[in-house]
Amino acid sequence: MASFAPQRECEMLKIERHCEECGTKFLLSGRIQSDQIDCIQSAIRDDSAPKILDLSDVTLVDLEVIRFLIRCEEEGIELVQCPHYVRRWIFRERAESEQSEPSRGD
Repeated sequence: MASFAPQRECEMLKIERHCEECGTKFLLSGRIQSDQIDCIQSAIRDDSAPKILDLSDVTLVDLEVIRFLIRCEEEGIELVQCPHYVRRWIFRERAESEQSEPSRGD
């Protein structure tokens, strides 16, 4: 298990890395704000194994974090133990972005 958290940028966020048979799980704990996305990206970037973000200990997120989590899923990173309010926000944000995209059937 390894912890990643550069002192200033990630004061309210803790990232623990666990290697498992199915891939590498990153347990995120605390508040995640948009200025901490780089901390998460640098933690997961160097690992070539399938990635899992465990959000069970996440207490607060902002809109940019929701958009980041959507991009993670689109890139094949699995989100597990996602708090209900975060999952609902992800669904809402996806629905809104799909509605705002122009139709491509012309």
